[in-house]
Amino acid sequence: QVQLVESGGGLVQAGGSLRLSCVASGRVSIINDMAWYRQVPGKERELVAKISSGGHSNYEDSMKGRFTISRDNAKNTVYLQMNSLKPEDTAVYYCFADGFLYGSSWFTWGQGTRVTISE
Repeated sequence: QVQLVESGGGLVQAGGSLRLSCVASGRVSIINDMAWYRQVPGKERELVAKISSGGHSNYEDSMKGRFTISRDNAKNTVYLQMNSLKPEDTAVYYCFADGFLYGSSWFTWGQGTRVTISE
């Protein structure tokens, strides 16, 4: 069983920056993709950015150029650097990971970290 723990959320003014971190622990064998999603009340969870074990990343269009996803495979950690934040970035941000253990695939979510951007 793999657990994801996010940190780094908080309250920041528009135009500011935040860096989210997510650490995977437990029966971690092979982690394939790691990603950040976000969700606001009443809306579906949406992909923010995803990064493969090899470092290939992709982003939702509205976040390109403002957000950067990175990972440290040795630390089983994924980061999300968020710059030029806007009020519409306010959401709960969730970490996601998938991988393999003893030939079986798995995926899991973190509990979420709240990001609030004020005017």
